[in-house]
Amino acid sequence: MSVDTLTYLALGDSYTIGEAVPLSGSFPHQLRNRLQAKGLHIKAPLIIAKTGWTTSELEEGIKTAAVQQKFDIVTLLIGVNNQYRGESKTAYRNEFKKLLETAIKFAGGQKAHVFVISIPDWGATPYGRESGRDIASIATEIDAFNAINKEETQMQGISYTDITPASRLAKSDESLLAEDGLHPSEKMYFDWAVQLEPKILKGLK
Repeated sequence: MSVDTLTYLALGDSYTIGEAVPLSGSFPHQLRNRLQAKGLHIKAPLIIAKTGWTTSELEEGIKTAAVQQKFDIVTLLIGVNNQYRGESKTAYRNEFKKLLETAIKFAGGQKAHVFVISIPDWGATPYGRESGRDIASIATEIDAFNAINKEETQMQGISYTDITPASRLAKSDESLLAEDGLHPSEKMYFDWAVQLEPKILKGLK
């Protein structure tokens, strides 16, 4: 494995920027630290993400950023806002598929360097419980959106990390949540980084 300086692009929404935690506590930065500890030299992640973004908004954000370079590592986590806004699953599939193709292009066509992460269940949070929505329905819908992104990811032969079951542990463990009662804490993001680390090490070999 090369020890040259590697590059990392993180695509997504609030879960990628680490809303409500310090930037250093976000999963891309914690992941970088773990990989650095394994001897890889990785530049600070370039993050194209914004709180509230859906798949179509991420697509627009990527166009606006007009990034031309290729990356050694690309992560993609998107879809919670599609579910939250009640957007169509058919549209989500089409838009997610395009974003996955974009991620592959950013990785220079190397599918082994692209890593998709499932959507966490925001219904398991205090915010979810106080939202007035049916928690069971939120969980069912999150599972349906994740079934789509998992299927599209696996059809491309790309790594898929399912963090959704662990996100539901927030129901009984509020240390997994940031102070806003909605987004993950650094502790939950650390768990995501731990799950991603061996897959990335394998993909970069």
